[in-house]
Amino acid sequence: MADPAVASGGPLNSGGRGSGTKAASSPAENYHLARRRTLQVVVSALLTESGFESAEKAAVETLTEMMQSYITEIGRCAKAYCEHTARSIPTLPDAVVTLIEMGFNVDTLPVYAKRSQRMVITAPPVTNAPGTAKALSAGQKRTHPPHIPSHFPEFPDPHTYIKTPTFREPVSEYQVVREKAATQRRDVERALTRFMAKTGETQSLFKDDITAFPLIAARPSAIPYLSALLPSELELQTLEETDSSEQDDQTDSENTVGNIITDDPGADKENSMLPPSGVVPSAKANEDNMIDNPYLRPVKKPKVRRKK
Repeated sequence: MADPAVASGGPLNSGGRGSGTKAASSPAENYHLARRRTLQVVVSALLTESGFESAEKAAVETLTEMMQSYITEIGRCAKAYCEHTARSIPTLPDAVVTLIEMGFNVDTLPVYAKRSQRMVITAPPVTNAPGTAKALSAGQKRTHPPHIPSHFPEFPDPHTYIKTPTFREPVSEYQVVREKAATQRRDVERALTRFMAKTGETQSLFKDDITAFPLIAARPSAIPYLSALLPSELELQTLEETDSSEQDDQTDSENTVGNIITDDPGADKENSMLPPSGVVPSAKANEDNMIDNPYLRPVKKPKVRRKK
């Protein structure tokens, strides 16, 4: 019975021993190495049942190689009988026919399985391989539609074909916008205060440490009430815009009246009194040196409209 096992174990001898001595570097090699160790444990248990107390390493390796070759041959023959009958998964009759073909007495298997000196070997611990974390995950992975067979390759990761926006939508909530504006205003005021404190004169609350809590020094003025009398820049801008709008309205009304053609006999007389350029000098052209302070400007007489 051992002759076919030894004969079939010849080509597997180098591979089995090489896997035991070579460091495993791939999942397949790790699997073969774990299977080889399990067979060594089984061989050691069978030797203990037979009455052996110790064995050389070379003898254990040889018996392990023989058992591996024998089991491999049983599996190969059972697979051949399975495929010969147009099946893909071997069944128990295939294994029985294989054992009979190899010269093994199948009737002795139940008695051998129920022996009293049988040693129970615990199953090796199963360790799950650590899963590799995905570098980028976006969206949900799609499955095959009904018209695509399941044996086709799966869809790639979603981030390879979907649109991934890389910007955030602007915040439009009133409360958030107001808080952000208040924060920016406070930061600007604080930055300006620090800039003025570093570039101008400062006063400190503590005489020992001048740099702690600096205060902007107040500049005394000879006329302190002048700032209260003079208008602010915003008021000046408003007054200038109002004056310019009034002057534009007045100019438009004068141009409208001048463009009306009438049959008045005194029109030629009035035209003869115009300057050579034909343009009436405006009050704005005469007031080149206008004072910026509105409180110091000359008084303007109100215009009286004559009733026709």
